[in-house]
Amino acid sequence: MRIGELSKATGVDIETIRFYEKSGLLPPPARSGNGYRDYAQPQLERLAFIRHCRALDMSLADVGLLLQSLQSEDPQQLASVDALVDAQLARVRARLKSMQALEAQLQALKSRCDARHEQHACGILAELVAAAHGEACACHGEKPAEEPRR
Repeated sequence: MRIGELSKATGVDIETIRFYEKSGLLPPPARSGNGYRDYAQPQLERLAFIRHCRALDMSLADVGLLLQSLQSEDPQQLASVDALVDAQLARVRARLKSMQALEAQLQALKSRCDARHEQHACGILAELVAAAHGEACACHGEKPAEEPRR
């Protein structure tokens, strides 16, 4: 199959497929007589594997390690797969915690608005302006940290 067909079959952009080839994640396909790339089932399956790993927000380096582990029977290398997933879980949990803090900040900011804008100024904008002036704000509960001088 040609690169366009591979792209449609996997949902991976053509330029991304070429990038994966250049980076070594996807082995170069055979070339037909006219020079077109000719992909086969193994490349389709490998690309689907890469896409799935990327959907799990794994780095390209981690995807490379997982691809190497696919062909290994070494217990240590296979155990490294567990460690890789544990590290990815830790990153996701840290991002979730950060997103929950962001949600709380936005809720605090939103609480400054009672949606009666015809009667008074927007409380959200007032808070954002106050923070820009170095004053305490509802979303952070304190004055913003000063930028280090250079």
